[in-house]
Order: sequence, then structure tokens, then C-alpha cells
Amino acid sequence: MLGDDASARTALEASARAILEGAGYERIETPAFEATELFSRGVGESTDIVRKEMFTFTDGAGRSLTLRPEGTAPVCRAYVEHGMHKRRQPVKLWYTSSFFRHERAQAGRYRQFWQVGAEALGSDDPAVDAESIVLLAELLKEVGVRECRLRLSSLGGSESRGEYRERLQAHLRTHEQDLSEEVRSRIDLNPLRAFDSDHEATRRVMQSAPRLLDHLSEDDVEHFAQVRELLASANVAYEVDSTLVRGLDYYTRTVFEFTSAALGAQSGVGGGGRYDGLVARLGGPPTPGVGWAAGVERMLLAGDSRPAGVRSVELFVAFDPEANRRAAFGILAAARSAGLKAQMELGGRSLKGQLGHAKALLARYVAIVEGEETVLRDMEGGAQERLATDTVVHAVLRGLRTL
Repeated sequence: MLGDDASARTALEASARAILEGAGYERIETPAFEATELFSRGVGESTDIVRKEMFTFTDGAGRSLTLRPEGTAPVCRAYVEHGMHKRRQPVKLWYTSSFFRHERAQAGRYRQFWQVGAEALGSDDPAVDAESIVLLAELLKEVGVRECRLRLSSLGGSESRGEYRERLQAHLRTHEQDLSEEVRSRIDLNPLRAFDSDHEATRRVMQSAPRLLDHLSEDDVEHFAQVRELLASANVAYEVDSTLVRGLDYYTRTVFEFTSAALGAQSGVGGGGRYDGLVARLGGPPTPGVGWAAGVERMLLAGDSRPAGVRSVELFVAFDPEANRRAAFGILAAARSAGLKAQMELGGRSLKGQLGHAKALLARYVAIVEGEETVLRDMEGGAQERLATDTVVHAVLRGLRTL
């Protein structure tokens, strides 16, 4: 991560921070590796992540550890271990962290990748679901993601899903000879993942499969209706997609995914859903939760343009390499003490080379030190003035205030 890419990521993180912290979410950072059991229990033994994609190793004490492949289970583990259920609910947390999955690297999908995520734990109010979706929509709009589409569905509660699961398994077994080997192996473990299959014959089988949305309990139907009503009130467009399932076992009720046609076949940008049973599965009290994660690389790739970084140099201090180094260094120290983003020539360039370097850095002002006097040049307007060296910092501050 270098140069423009680093600046774009910094700007994206700043946007995420402003949006999420403005909505009451607090920053959290979990360890890069966790006990493997956290993911096998929390994410699910039948998921691709646990079966194929985790980087797992044994430490010197013989413990099985795994580089985190996703962020929700670690946040829920922290919620339990730090007694966050005693705080005012919901507890709203956000993160921007690196994650690791052993999968084929391709554009915007790497084995080490970054995500922005948000989790709200402790409330089953449909407004929490809606707020979560609206915040992700706002972030994607802020960073200019093109051709964005929101898919929305409900997986229901455990009772609804248990009854539906039997219907779906019966359908899959009826057409078992047409299914891919991977889907056949999951009929008992996780039949809903058949909707994600790219296998052509499997996709034909799934066109006539029963839909979970048609088998929700009254409470689940009402919850989903309220989420949709709130999204409409916030003017967030969506499409109900009864085939939408998420790749993690912990999801319940609301699930959603944002895609971008600008990314081609691998169009996912971010998504999430409700996970009301996860905290209890990890040993905590029964706690509803909802959250999402969005790929940083995916957002930047799908953006209209990379977010403009904050100007990195407000004052560049230039000087004759043979003299005035001490005066130049004094200006640099005073500028930084005053809160300016300042740099000084450190490469032994000629004065002409220094001015070229300052231009490449997009410096707002350049101070050319000539002893007790300094020429202060406005690199945008082109104007310059000669003033006492000890007044340079004040002049720059005054100039920036008038912008």
C-alpha cells in the first residue's frame, strides 16, 4: 500500500469514521488472530471460510490459532469477554481492519484484504437493521461506488428456517443427480448455500426450489415489513431477492448485499445482516445483533474516482544547500508546532530542484529561506512576498485562514 493508494484508503477511512461515529458507533480493533474455535463455532463448520479459506496454525503452546477471516465473530467475542451487555444497549461498534482468506487472488480480492465494518448488539428493533443498511448506503455513495444495487431478503428465525430447511432438503434430494458435487455434500449441513451455486444444472434445479420468504413466521414477516418501510422512508432503493443467502451460518432474519455492476461477475461490494443467536453461541447471554462489512479494495475499485486525499503539505521550506539550513530547520519546527503540515528539503537538491519537488508534493506554500529574510510563495495563486524569516509561520496561517 503506497502513494496514491494509501491516500485513497486514508480518505475512505476518514469518510467511514465521520459517517459511523456521527451515528454513535465507537471504534473497536480486535486481534489479528484468534482461537480457531471462535470461527468454527461462530461462522459455522459448513461454510467455505471454515472448510477451505482459513489460515490456521499451531502456536508454541500447542493451541490452534487462525488469522481472522471476518470481523463479526471477534466483535461478539469481545462483547462477551468485556461484559458489554451491562452497557446501554444497543452497543454500536465499527472497525477498519485487515482480514485473511486463502482464496484465488483477483482484482479487488486478495488473501490479505481490508474491510470497514459496523456491528450493533443488544436490540432486535427493525430500526437497527434499517439504520445499518442506510449507513452502508451512505458510505458507498460518499466514496462514489458506481451502478450500486441493494438486494434485500429475510432468512427468518430459527423456527421458520427449521421447517423450511426440511422442504428445501426434500427438493434437493429429489433432484440430487443434477446437483454439483459440492451442493450434494451440503444437503444436510447447509442446503441454503445451493442458491449461491454457479453450477448450471444446479441453478436450474434452484429455479423451482421453495423460497424461505414464503415460509416465514408472522413475527418474521412483520419484522421484515418494518425494515422495508423504514428503508422507504429513508429513500433507500432496494430489490427483494428471495434467493439471497449469506455465506456465514450465523445470519437470521434480515440479510442484505450491495453490488456494483462496475465490478463484473464478482460484483459484491459489501453486505451483512442480523445474527441474533451468535453471542449466545459464543457463551454470552441471548443478544440480538446486526452488522455489515464492506471491502475497502472493492469500494475503491468500483468508485467513480479515488477519494481525494487531504493536502499533505501546507508549507515546504526551501533553502540554499550551502547556507541557511539552521534558519530553515527553525521554520520547520515552528510550523509543525503551530499545527501545519510542513516538510523541508532533505535531499540535497538545487533550489530549482526543491521548487520542483514542492510542486510535486502539491505544497500550498513554499518558503525560500535567505537568512533573516524569506520569500514566501503561494503555489496556487503564484503571488509571493518577501518578509522577515521569523514571521513566515504567521503569514502561512493567515493565508490558510482566508481560504
